[in-house]
Amino acid sequence: MNRRHFALMSVTLPTAFALAACGAPQPTKSPLAGSSIGGPFSLINQKGERVTERDFAGKYRIMYFGYTYCPDVCPVDMQNIGAGMARLRQSDPDLAKRVVPIFVSVDPERDTPAVVGKFVSAFGTGIIGLTGDPAQIAKVAKEYAVFYKKVQPDGADGYLINHSRAAYLMGPGGDPIALVPADESPQAVADTLRKWVT
Repeated sequence: MNRRHFALMSVTLPTAFALAACGAPQPTKSPLAGSSIGGPFSLINQKGERVTERDFAGKYRIMYFGYTYCPDVCPVDMQNIGAGMARLRQSDPDLAKRVVPIFVSVDPERDTPAVVGKFVSAFGTGIIGLTGDPAQIAKVAKEYAVFYKKVQPDGADGYLINHSRAAYLMGPGGDPIALVPADESPQAVADTLRKWVT
């Protein structure tokens, strides 16, 4: 090899490596990375036990806010979350073990631990139901940017609660990752979890 060929290779090879590095796939940044969603909480689970966010450290969490007396969207969303988790347990059992679905009530007046427990058990295994007093619920709702408001329909004996409809996927350290499409289908839920849970 003459000196000219060596000089050409010394320029060409580093350039080729640099171009290859530029074309290498970069890690996908999660949609909610850097947002201020999430924070500490202290609530009561369906067994009547006090739990905090620290009890779920090291686990991915699906945080869904709703109420058990909800006539429409909450049961549908929870059905999709529960069925999505069931699909994940069949196809990726190790991955599914790293995810905890959590239902947080925004109706502490009616949603006692027993009521919340009965509600979440209808949608599959391993779902945690959380409730608390009004101040505790207001605090966790604020941490997760959840809106809710009691409304009294004309002529109705009971009340409804208008609330934002979102299911957040939180990381093992409590960091927000992505929205879980609980309003779509079990498959959409399972696919989203496969994408972001590592």
